[in-house]
Amino acid sequence: MPLLYTYYGDDFTGSTDVLEQLASNGVSAALFLGPPSANQLERFPGIQAFGIAGDSRSRSPEWMSANLPAIFSALSPFHAPITHYKVCSTFDSSPQHGSIGRAIELGIAAFDPAFVPVVVGAPHLRRFVFEGELFAAAPDGNIHRIDRHPMSHHPVTPMTEPNLCHHLARQTSLPIGLVAHAHLDSLASATSELEAQNAAHRIVFFDTVDPASLNVIGEILWQRALRRQLFSASSSGLTSALITAWRGSNLIPDPPMPQPIARANPLLIVSGSCSPTTAQQIRWALGHGFHGVPIDPSLLLSAAETSIAYRDQLIASAGIHLRRGEDTILYTALGASTSPAAGESLGIALGQLLNGLLAQTPVTRVILCGGDTSSHAVQQLGISALTWKASLQPGAPLCHAHYADSAARYLELTLKGGQIGTEDFFHIARGSC
Repeated sequence: MPLLYTYYGDDFTGSTDVLEQLASNGVSAALFLGPPSANQLERFPGIQAFGIAGDSRSRSPEWMSANLPAIFSALSPFHAPITHYKVCSTFDSSPQHGSIGRAIELGIAAFDPAFVPVVVGAPHLRRFVFEGELFAAAPDGNIHRIDRHPMSHHPVTPMTEPNLCHHLARQTSLPIGLVAHAHLDSLASATSELEAQNAAHRIVFFDTVDPASLNVIGEILWQRALRRQLFSASSSGLTSALITAWRGSNLIPDPPMPQPIARANPLLIVSGSCSPTTAQQIRWALGHGFHGVPIDPSLLLSAAETSIAYRDQLIASAGIHLRRGEDTILYTALGASTSPAAGESLGIALGQLLNGLLAQTPVTRVILCGGDTSSHAVQQLGISALTWKASLQPGAPLCHAHYADSAARYLELTLKGGQIGTEDFFHIARGSC
């Protein structure tokens, strides 16, 4: 089968969102935790798409300039028609952290595309773009403009500017255009408007208000990619759009039939999220039989001797319940935290804590919550790749973890972004059959 698509995810939760979009729609796919070697690729024969999970969403522009070129160079020799720099559909970023503008500049240098399409809306996640402004569903179930959404209070990259062109212009001097919804009613109209925008702009946003507009976007971008390789900085909305185009061209098989997941016995949840959505999910679970173990981040991140002793204390406390088969949540916050943001160091510490729990308990299914922290936590586990196992709720699939050192080890893993899922998400992830 031909390779259709490669991608780099700017965090791990978003990377698994794309993996789910691909695999649940019949595209053979794998997600690697670093540029894959030939031996690693041989473990997944016949794949049509693969990704590299990263953490650039929490990194500085200087880090990006030092690290992204090597990743793009690793993807370039595969000559996939589309290489996707996957960003969150909340588009939270800033000139100092997770600069999407800098990533686009580096992608242009690596792939020399005619233009860079940016598709942010993802209707399957209830994220929409209209007249260049971003809207998203909030925990209350209502759709809010992003500057009135909880993401406007993100501790590191608050989204206070709803106009995506204006927001991105703070991160790059490249000219930015927009194909508005009025031009997405047909392929001919969209093509004409894209040509006009491309004549004056190197970066082109697309409105995305419904699946129909997304289908037009997918078709026009796939046609362009067949003529000249595309580099795109987009959400998983782009993936969804392309899948429709591939299916229309008979490039992918029918999607697999959904299968129920077995009951986890027990389920372990480790959360470093400050999101009100995750807080609501934790409270719901604690009220429905899950055991809670609060984590004090200041102790976990303290001097080595104190940190190790505290970690051992947490492992012992949670281990008692896990060995009894009791579903257990370890969490650093219930909503907004007053502690300073410490995504990388906290994520590493949570990964080390999780390693200890996996070594001492019968856990085989884990939910990691928080985009930034889970990205760093997963890298402590010795995992080389993930494949899709089952869909739980949009944007947070259950994955099979493949270890670099042992095919005998077994772990099912979900990486849940802070804003993803209904309040009973952990009950769903636990399984029922």
